[in-house]
Amino acid sequence: MKKDVIIKSFKAAFPYTLPIFAGFWFLGLTYGIYMNVSGFSFWYPMLMSLTIFAGSAEFVAVNMLMGAFDPLQALAMTLMINARHLFYGISMLDKYRGTGKFKPYLIFGMCDESFSINCTAEVPEGADKGWFMFFVTLINHFYWFSGSTLGGIFGSLIKFDTEGLEFVMTAMFVVIFLEQWLKEKNHTSSLIGLGISLLCLIAFGSDGFIIPAMLAILAVLTLVRKPLEKDGDAA
Repeated sequence: MKKDVIIKSFKAAFPYTLPIFAGFWFLGLTYGIYMNVSGFSFWYPMLMSLTIFAGSAEFVAVNMLMGAFDPLQALAMTLMINARHLFYGISMLDKYRGTGKFKPYLIFGMCDESFSINCTAEVPEGADKGWFMFFVTLINHFYWFSGSTLGGIFGSLIKFDTEGLEFVMTAMFVVIFLEQWLKEKNHTSSLIGLGISLLCLIAFGSDGFIIPAMLAILAVLTLVRKPLEKDGDAA
């Protein structure tokens, strides 16, 4: 692989990760501070953000570490929190094909944000798909790792109200969705996703609608995949 191709892949990937920086870094700081005030050394958020790399699970893990040792409960909780990644993985089977040595890390580091970018971004001419997706995943991983570590180190020195900070991630996903909406020529799949999510929200409530919504979206889009692909070819 030529050096200029690697550099071009990095330059192409980096701008896509900039919107992720604000959400990951500030939430990572919040997580590190939370670990600090809970009595844990900065080594905990540093190593957990490096090896787990699942924000929601890491926040929940704080209470697990402070409670009684129960590995089965930890396993069940983690699977429930991150069950959505099963659907992400299925949808990325074609995308990750041919990525070679990068594939294990791409699977490990596939968070919501890296999935959104690697699933929708167009790799520019002259860049390599494997290197592009690797850099997207690696940079996002570094944002979370650095924020969590700094929060753990300086947590005792920082005094501010973090209430509502988690909305940064919601706002970021709205922006990603709107950007994808503007790129689409046919909004059928987006409208299907919105409609099914709304129905599941009404039926299951805000705490339990995500998995039913994803299952329903996966089933419906599988059924209408061929008509959607024909419409895309026609467009």
